[in-house]
Amino acid sequence: MTPRTVVEWHRAGFRLYWKWLSRAQRTGGRPPVDEQIRGDDLSHGGGKTQLGSTSYPRRIAKLLGFKVSEPTVSRWLQRAPRSPEGRKDWLTFLRNHREAIAAMDFFTVPTLTFGVLYCYFVLSHGRRKVLRCNLTRNPSALWIVQQMREAWPYAKPRYPSIGGTASS
Repeated sequence: MTPRTVVEWHRAGFRLYWKWLSRAQRTGGRPPVDEQIRGDDLSHGGGKTQLGSTSYPRRIAKLLGFKVSEPTVSRWLQRAPRSPEGRKDWLTFLRNHREAIAAMDFFTVPTLTFGVLYCYFVLSHGRRKVLRCNLTRNPSALWIVQQMREAWPYAKPRYPSIGGTASS
């Protein structure tokens, strides 16, 4: 057995796994709603929803005058075109606070022997610097807490503790 054979088995195994995972779903369910109806719905809603308002899709469904479920209207509203002004506000926020923002990810890495390694990754947006990257086979809550401690070490206060003497 050569290393090339092992690599090909590994690739074949992943191909079978992803083929099984993305197999075709059964057809059926409700018939699709006409494109014109969707256009009417979005013109009524305008893509603007009130945050936390669960009655908004219900009101639009009643305005349309035909039977459309609330989840369908909610799905249409999520797909509605958004105003570019909201994106500009978000970009401004990110630019102003990038020094204080860090991205964290916890993901799995498959190994050659079909094992799994768990990777904890922290990236600082300010300097685009990797703060922490570590792997383990058996993650636990204590391991994750330790990784966070090491990514952001806590500086002890410089003032004396209560009841201690202050040195000058």
